[in-house]
Amino acid sequence: MLKKIFSSLKVRLGLGSAALALFIFLEYRLSSAGSSGWAVFMLILALALLAGINYWFYKDVTAPMDKLTQSARHIAEGSYGIQCPKTADDEIGGLTDEINQMSEKIAAADKVRTEFISQVSHELRTPLTAITGWSETLAFDPAITGDSMKGVKIISKEANRLTGMVEELLEFTRIQDGRFNLRIELVDITAELEDALFTYGELMRQAGLEVDYTSPDYEIPLIPGDPERLKQVFLNVLDNAAAHGGDGGKIDVAIRSDGKYVIITMRDYGRGIPEAELPHVKEKFYKGSSKDRGNGIGLSVCDEIITRHGGTLGISNAEGGGCRVTISLPISQK
Repeated sequence: MLKKIFSSLKVRLGLGSAALALFIFLEYRLSSAGSSGWAVFMLILALALLAGINYWFYKDVTAPMDKLTQSARHIAEGSYGIQCPKTADDEIGGLTDEINQMSEKIAAADKVRTEFISQVSHELRTPLTAITGWSETLAFDPAITGDSMKGVKIISKEANRLTGMVEELLEFTRIQDGRFNLRIELVDITAELEDALFTYGELMRQAGLEVDYTSPDYEIPLIPGDPERLKQVFLNVLDNAAAHGGDGGKIDVAIRSDGKYVIITMRDYGRGIPEAELPHVKEKFYKGSSKDRGNGIGLSVCDEIITRHGGTLGISNAEGGGCRVTISLPISQK
C-alpha cells in the first residue's frame, strides 16, 4: 500500500516541497534566534534537497516525457503499432500504457483499412477490364456514330481513369504491407525520362499543352534504380502537371547533373498550390482544396519510390506562377 502511495509523482513532489519549506522555515527561525551555525547547516540541507528534487524531476519526469514525446511524434508520422518503454508505475507509466494502447488500436484500424482497400481494388479490376475492353471494341463498330460514339469514348476514358486509380490503390497497399520492392539495376535515366515524354507527349499535345524539354548537352551518368518505377513517377508527375496546370498551356522539363545527383525538374504554368497546402501534398489521401478527381495517393506513392532510391521529391510554387517538381536521384558510384 505504502509503495503504491509513494510511487505517485504528486506524493513525492508534495513531500519534497514540504521538506524544502520546512528546512527554509527552520533556517529562518534559527537565524533569528542567533544560532548561525545551525542556520547555515539548515541552509545547506535545503540547497541539497533542492538539488535532489531537481535531479529526481529530470530523471523521473523530464526524461521519460521526452521519450514519450518522441514516440508520439513517430506515431503521428505513421509508425503505427510502436510501443513506448514503460519506466515506472506512476502517472507517466499510466500515460505510457494509454499511448501504447492507442498505438495498437491505430495500427489495427490501419491494417483493416489497408486490407479493405486491397480487396475492393482487386474486385474492381475484373469489371473495369471488361468495360475497357468492350468500350474499345465498340469504338470500332461502324454502326455507332454521333452522340453514341461520343458516349463510348467517355466510357472508355472514365474506365481508364478508374483503372489508374485502382492501380494506385494497389500500389499503396503494397507499400503499407511491405510488399513493395524495387528491381535495382544501372539505369539510363535520360532515356527513361525521354521515353516517358514520348509516351505522354502526344496526349498532352492533343490537350493543347506544349512540352518544352531541355535535353542535356553532356552525358548524364547511369544511376542505380528500378526503370519501371522511375518511369511510373515521371508519368504521374506529368499527368499531375497536365491536370492541375493545364490552363497554363505549357510544361517545362529538364534534366541535369551536379556531380552527386541527377536532378529532374518539371514545371507547369497553372494556378500553383496554396502555400498552406504545400507541406501536405505528398501525404496519403490528401487532396486539399483541389476540385479535380482522384484518390490523393499518386504523389505519396511517387515520394515513396524516390525515397527508396535514396533521393528526394520536392514540390514548390514556381516564380511567376505554376508548380515545380524537383526529383533528385543519387548517381551510381563505380
